[in-house]
Amino acid sequence: MIWARAIQGQGFGIIPRVLAQQDVDDLLEELSQANLPRSRAGVRHAMRLATVAAMARGSRLLEIAQQILGSSAFPFRATLFDKSPTANWLVVWHQDTALPLQERRKVPGWGPWSVKDGVTYAHAPASALSQVLALRVHLDDSTSENGPLRVLPGTHMLGVLTDESLHDLSTQIAAADCPVPRGGVLAMRPLIVHASSKSQSEAQRRVLHIEYASSMNLPMDSS
Repeated sequence: MIWARAIQGQGFGIIPRVLAQQDVDDLLEELSQANLPRSRAGVRHAMRLATVAAMARGSRLLEIAQQILGSSAFPFRATLFDKSPTANWLVVWHQDTALPLQERRKVPGWGPWSVKDGVTYAHAPASALSQVLALRVHLDDSTSENGPLRVLPGTHMLGVLTDESLHDLSTQIAAADCPVPRGGVLAMRPLIVHASSKSQSEAQRRVLHIEYASSMNLPMDSS
């Protein structure tokens, strides 16, 4: 599959028409009625909503994750990002390195640690993050005008980077915009360097960011 090869080689791939338009409509209706804590950017723990959890574990998304991570892949976190004219922001170049864990352990390569909304997080080493894949389910069309994700292709192979290295790479590698149609999915490795600009459009850009791991037991060493 072209998108699977792109994820392995470039760190990201776009898969259009994964969800039917009616499925997107139904999910948006559920999200609008759900009594979940919201921040300015959206909803942090969206897996608490049964509809989101069922979609994350459903065959269409799970098959994509299993194609990359293996047959034991499972979803462990979902975040709704809701960018609009009234909630607009930019995100500087970064990697996604924090993972939720069941307990805090002193293991080399893991940390710093934090607790958010009662959940323990640690910044993870590359050995663990290489076993994670994010599927960004687009609930609206993502275009060049409404703050799409931008990535630096191939940077997922470089390990966990310093802020200085992130800046240097952003001046050396041509960024790729990732416009995705409504119902499509952007699959990405957490270590790919990515950013997004503010929206220049009146249109909403809602994305359900679902993260999958290869198994319940990620490697805890720092190699």
